[in-house]
Amino acid sequence: MADCHPYRIVSTRGESTLIWRPGEGDDPDALAVDDRGRLLAFHDLDTLRDHCDRNGWDLVREEEATLDLAVVRRWVEHPDHGPVSAGLLLEAWNFFDDLSHSLDDLPPLPSRGPLQDRAYEKIFGGEALEPTAEDGAWTDEETKAVRELLRSGLEFWERAVKASVTA
Repeated sequence: MADCHPYRIVSTRGESTLIWRPGEGDDPDALAVDDRGRLLAFHDLDTLRDHCDRNGWDLVREEEATLDLAVVRRWVEHPDHGPVSAGLLLEAWNFFDDLSHSLDDLPPLPSRGPLQDRAYEKIFGGEALEPTAEDGAWTDEETKAVRELLRSGLEFWERAVKASVTA
């Protein structure tokens, strides 16, 4: 098994820590699941560490990543309530992709089309949310598509949490 990294998620439901694993070879990055395909979620790092030790998994604790889905949700639902960083939206987008690759029992996220692909490319420049970025900024259409994609990801996350195994 690939190295395991703790990945803390903050949401309106509270906080939990997941196990993120980088894909090996052509395999996608994924989150750890139990033998029934349910997402593993932990209330604290000690419990996560014990789980990894019991299963012989190497836990890497360089920097503990944290994703604040509450801020992402605020931007999706109320975009005029303050700024959000393009980096946070990119991290959420990638997290939802990893989550969808990890869970086979839930309906998948909607597939991406050319519009989402363009928006994804622009977000790497870090100026997707800056109207002064000219060609590097998201169009209104791209912004709407990203909001819908992230809304779907947040709904997917809620379904995953309800079905998860919490330790």
